[in-house]
Amino acid sequence: MESVYVGWLSLVPPVIAIGLALLTKEVISSLMVGILSGTLIYSLTIGLNPIVGTTETTFSLMASKIDMNILLFLAFLGALVVVVTMAGGSRAYGRWASQKLKSKRGVQFATGALGVLIFIDDYFNCLTVGTVMKPVTDKYNISRAKLAYIIDATAAPICIIAPISSWAAAVGSSLQATGSFESDLAAFVATIPYNLYALLSIVMVIAVCAFNLDFGPMEHAELKAAKGDIGAVDASSNDNMRVSSKGTVLDMIIPVIALIIFSVLAMLHNGGYWGEDPAYHSMAAAFGNCVAAEALVVGGFGALVVAFLMFVPRGLINFRDFMGGVGEGVKSMVPADIILVLAWTISGVCRDLLQTGEFVSEVVTKSNVPGALLPAIVFVIAAFLSFSMGTAWGTFGILIPIVVPACEAIAPQLLVVTLSATLAGSVFGDHCSPISDTTILSSTGAGCDHIQHVSTQMLYAILVAACCFVGYLVAGFTNANAFISFGAAVVLLLVALVFLHKRSLANAIAKGEV
Repeated sequence: MESVYVGWLSLVPPVIAIGLALLTKEVISSLMVGILSGTLIYSLTIGLNPIVGTTETTFSLMASKIDMNILLFLAFLGALVVVVTMAGGSRAYGRWASQKLKSKRGVQFATGALGVLIFIDDYFNCLTVGTVMKPVTDKYNISRAKLAYIIDATAAPICIIAPISSWAAAVGSSLQATGSFESDLAAFVATIPYNLYALLSIVMVIAVCAFNLDFGPMEHAELKAAKGDIGAVDASSNDNMRVSSKGTVLDMIIPVIALIIFSVLAMLHNGGYWGEDPAYHSMAAAFGNCVAAEALVVGGFGALVVAFLMFVPRGLINFRDFMGGVGEGVKSMVPADIILVLAWTISGVCRDLLQTGEFVSEVVTKSNVPGALLPAIVFVIAAFLSFSMGTAWGTFGILIPIVVPACEAIAPQLLVVTLSATLAGSVFGDHCSPISDTTILSSTGAGCDHIQHVSTQMLYAILVAACCFVGYLVAGFTNANAFISFGAAVVLLLVALVFLHKRSLANAIAKGEV
């Protein structure tokens, strides 16, 4: 299918999908309507039958966009979660962690720290942290919305500033394609101090966890959780599950460690670390060359095999129940699978059929942008594009080849900070878009209603983004002074966070919610 340029009509599908999702609180039908609106525009533009052409285009595109590796990884991870629960590992871990972590604050910090430690891949991060921390956060009446936020805010933001990660590889390939950098890895590392959204997201998580500075819908969710309503949407599936009383903490920890080890080894292997090409015989080069999704499938399967060898011979679960648990785990991931497939499809509609990125870039090219404003403007454009398409990777893949030559012509001294703004804006849009795969996986990993996750974290993400925008304005007018830019953004964030928390708390008291 060849793409067509339709101008502003290329924005219609994401606007419809996102608008309907926020209005109806139902994601699947909203995404489907958005996809059909885009394929209808495409069909009418190239002269296809509006009914037959729209239908055929929709499902042909959907089939081409399905990433079976990610779906298989989700299936294996869902199965692992269920069998570990059946073996009593989750229950034992919950009891152990409750003894070690004595406060709600400590549990939130532990969740955030685990998110920071798992920096290899955001998909892996989202689902692993949720699996491990749900039993503990539930005990301390931390809302699932809060858990989903902590997971989401330490997934992509960590991966985009980790030199060894699947995200670094994706950015590096886009940088290399421009031909403007001697080393794509060195160029990526240079962007890290200026990636204000990623850095401020981590500051935000620390501040919220340390001082419980919640506000807006998140504060309402936390107040409800304090009364026992944590907002779990995955509890019912486990209510009738037969759980072994012999499970230990190691029955939870060892399969998760196996998942990490097998995934990392598989990334090194398919990245060429042990291959014939000496160019990939360093860990950084191998991670940069790996196909993360394929490695995660190997890791998930390996962890499931380890779980089988640990649980069945010891009698924690019999063979029949283990295989039944695998089936239940796979079924539990079906809603997330459907949403992911639809999210990939609408991204394809925007990127591959209607040239949304080209339309946005044309608007930028035709505008006379002052050099000092370039980082802030690029941040906003990247955020808008990423939010609309639901993909950070697609956004910086489109924008980097445009931003580099434009910046070299307008303000070469701001090239690095403008690249950072591109990456930061891409992560921000991806972070708060209801059609983003990482947003979907964060709500799935936390067992939280997807629309509740989007609505509760939206204000948090917007606050961080607003402070980033100011930081990029400062960077533009100070010739990319990283210290002043970051300092101004952090101070503004902390002041705004305290103010919004006090105001939200006062409103809650006035309504009798506290």
